[in-house]
Amino acid sequence: MAAAHRFAVRVYFEDTDFTARVYHGAFVRFFERGRTEMLRAAGLDHAGLSAADPALFFTIRAMSLRFLGPAFIDDELHVLTRPLEPPRASIVLGQTIVRGATPLCEATVELCVITAGGRPVRPSRAIRNAFPAERS
Repeated sequence: MAAAHRFAVRVYFEDTDFTARVYHGAFVRFFERGRTEMLRAAGLDHAGLSAADPALFFTIRAMSLRFLGPAFIDDELHVLTRPLEPPRASIVLGQTIVRGATPLCEATVELCVITAGGRPVRPSRAIRNAFPAERS
């Protein structure tokens, strides 16, 4: 597999629930930030894609989560994001949130590219090149 992009995130009070653990919905936000920063590191950003002609946007087609352990306020976590397969009509990513070497949550995310009108389009070469999964 291609090397994972690594993005640090700190847990704040607003990310926790009444048990003082990270609320499950916060993990989804952390995964979103990790994907966005991976794109930015590859030279793609949401503002640039939306200003293109035609304007393009990423949307989630499917997401599955597996919770492995809790995170707590003030924890420093890392979101690891990596392509799972070469991009085709959709882009499949694997994401893991870790504290140190301990995985806390895993996600598989399928992205699609759409136009401003919501029509799915095949990812351009530039978008496909931003997701360098190794071929088997």
